[in-house]
Amino acid sequence: MTTKSDSGLQPSATGNFNYPVILMLACMFCALALAPAGAYGQDNNNQLRTVHGTVVDKNDNPAATSIVFLLNSKTQAVRSYFADEKGEYHFTGLDPNVDYQIHAERGTMTSSTRTISSFDSRRDIDMTLKLAHQKQKGSDTPGASDKS
Repeated sequence: MTTKSDSGLQPSATGNFNYPVILMLACMFCALALAPAGAYGQDNNNQLRTVHGTVVDKNDNPAATSIVFLLNSKTQAVRSYFADEKGEYHFTGLDPNVDYQIHAERGTMTSSTRTISSFDSRRDIDMTLKLAHQKQKGSDTPGASDKS
């Protein structure tokens, strides 16, 4: 004799519930609950930013072999990129919710440090960095360029 339980599931003739069915329903519920989180993470990857541009000298000529430094203001992590023969550089995969500072150096010259704000909604940022300042003595660190 079987009776209907409060859960709506009926026990088998032996009095045990059909656990594989319950397990399958639990897995389906979890998969549905996690699906929006996975979709959100995928959309977030599409929202990453790119910054690129050209490093030029004070006469606006491309400054090949310049080093461009990108500082993550949140983690203080520094990424660097050697500009190519046309003075071009690029950084990809930048978090849109973080501010960055960028500047270039070549020999004794440095550019002004520019800020890429998290409030800037552009996903593709083109930025020219002009080498117009002498490096300060003892400024071998990426964040120590002249900010004037």
